[in-house]
Amino acid sequence: MTNTLFLANEDGKLAYDDQGVGPLILCMPAGGDTRAEYRFLTPVLVKAGYRVVTMDIRGQGETSAVWSDYSYEAMARDVEALLAHLNAGPAIVMGTSKSAGVAVVAATNKPELVSKVIMVGPFARTKLKVGSFLTAQILLSPIWGLRLFADWYNDKMYPIKPSDYAEQTARTRAMLQEPGRLRALREMFTDSGAGLDERLAKLAQPTLIVMGEKDPDFPSPLKETQEYVKRLKSVQPVVFMAPGAGHHPQAQLPVEVGKAILDFIK
Repeated sequence: MTNTLFLANEDGKLAYDDQGVGPLILCMPAGGDTRAEYRFLTPVLVKAGYRVVTMDIRGQGETSAVWSDYSYEAMARDVEALLAHLNAGPAIVMGTSKSAGVAVVAATNKPELVSKVIMVGPFARTKLKVGSFLTAQILLSPIWGLRLFADWYNDKMYPIKPSDYAEQTARTRAMLQEPGRLRALREMFTDSGAGLDERLAKLAQPTLIVMGEKDPDFPSPLKETQEYVKRLKSVQPVVFMAPGAGHHPQAQLPVEVGKAILDFIK
């Protein structure tokens, strides 16, 4: 178990782990999860000769719960601040779900800090503002939101169950019960991601898309992946469809996802 490190930024502090030696890979989890999402993948990458930093995003994990802004742009500033603090040269930046969009924003804001982008189960396209607002308000209501999210997380997100699934799910649920964290998640999911499509079109770094074949967040994970391939105008992305996996394939198939990442990097 590594000791948590912290970096003060804007109106809160960011929690992160730093393991291994070599070229830097910065990893961000999905909203509603913690950096422990990478607990199985990190050893695979460290063993292959990489330095892996996993961070908790705004409002989640051990990062501060309350921030003035949970937008893609604000969270990208956290990535940029942490990369500048680490001062390890251009890094490979990996994000899951909303964090995939955060990686895209950081890569287009500060291309000198980001060498490659890895998007896992990405929510990195511009959504209809009204639809995203209503979905977040209804599904993450203070009254029933935690139960609904936990049930979705338990039953749908993980068609392949990691060995510590019950324990990790309990830890994640406990985290979301802490003051401010469910509200942070609701604010995060409300953001429509205005301008993301334009960002995708000008993303110039080599890009890998990892998608679980059974990701329940998309009617067709394959078609969703193809939408990103169409929108990435400046690069031809590499695609890995994780067989049988849900929304967090790196926690369900760490060896297979790790191999896809290492093949992409090399």
